[in-house]
Amino acid sequence: MPELAAHVREVPINQIREITEAAWGTPGAIVLSIGEPGFAVPRHVLEAGMACLERDETNYTPNAGIPALREAFAARFREHNATPVGADRVYVVDGAQQGLHFAMSLLLSPGDEILIPNPGYPTFAMTSSLLHAVPVRYPLYPEHDFQPRIEDIEALITPRTKVLILNSPSNPLGAVLGEDLTRRLVELARRHDLWIISDECYEAFTYDVPHVSPARFDSEVPGEARVFASLTLSKTYGLTGLRIGALICPPGLEQKMNNVMEAIVSCVASPSQYAALAALTGPQDYVSHARAHYRANRDAASAVLHSHGIPYLTAQGAFYLWADVSHVSGGDVRAWTRRFLADHGVAFAPGTAFGSIGEGWIRIALCGSQADLVEGLGRLPARGAAAGPSGGAVGSTDPIAGTAGAIA
Repeated sequence: MPELAAHVREVPINQIREITEAAWGTPGAIVLSIGEPGFAVPRHVLEAGMACLERDETNYTPNAGIPALREAFAARFREHNATPVGADRVYVVDGAQQGLHFAMSLLLSPGDEILIPNPGYPTFAMTSSLLHAVPVRYPLYPEHDFQPRIEDIEALITPRTKVLILNSPSNPLGAVLGEDLTRRLVELARRHDLWIISDECYEAFTYDVPHVSPARFDSEVPGEARVFASLTLSKTYGLTGLRIGALICPPGLEQKMNNVMEAIVSCVASPSQYAALAALTGPQDYVSHARAHYRANRDAASAVLHSHGIPYLTAQGAFYLWADVSHVSGGDVRAWTRRFLADHGVAFAPGTAFGSIGEGWIRIALCGSQADLVEGLGRLPARGAAAGPSGGAVGSTDPIAGTAGAIA
């Protein structure tokens, strides 16, 4: 039997899926390893998708998506980012992951280098490797509150470097890039003539700090637009299975975008597009309710970690906590999470799923029920006396009693 291509054989296992599927096969397990929103999808969103099927609107749509949905994405982006984006720059994609693949397909040739965060979402490296590009990890250090430093990134740039990936709010860290740092990162890309792919999956969920898209600074120098912003409704509205998102691209690429979209997926399924349109243009109660729930869970989880003396990064966005379990993980946090699941019935995503700097850390998903979250974290072994978190942005918070709403 012929072998698969070498670059496919070398794609690593996704450790998030590995531990989560093990947890799904463990009776009674508390699953804190995957970011799956648990609220029921709003009825008007479901009805819009069903109505599309009922009227048999199941033919191809334009490559870029139905015009009304493109405009709805553009309107949301303008409102939330104070950025003049028209519908002509919006491409409806089959979830943010397909958007990342789409952007990388446009920008990377074999052997090109792409700068990705360490720790960072696993598919940044997986997708670029499948395209024969070379992922180069730039460090996010605990002592700098897991924020990127310009000098660390600049030291990694070579003549082969073509793309810089930014992710704010961060999965897995919950860290958020501030306005000044975001501007300086765009200036860095401009200085070295790099594209930027900005993963903004969690832009709807920040706590006491604003979300700042790099696209806000993209038009400051005429003719220098270089930011692709990847958006999704999976997290914002709990539509993970509908696979629907958008890629905001620089101006002037319309024909090339159409060509590549045709080659990758042609177009996104019509029912998903109409459901997305209803989500974006209808009542926004789901988003505000979910944000309050995730914040309450963050604070309740932080209180448990503090009481156990376990250091963690205070999440400013997304719905994850990043916690240091190096006192028990023995230098192999991936193996430790499997043992902890087997012995204590709780699944966490190992930090090494996100890069080498994640060794000794775990990602804790905050999107389920608060009772399960507190129970699961309560099973973690304490780290001596309650020393609390350490580091500038790493700190304890006051817990909020109760949940923000029932989880379906």
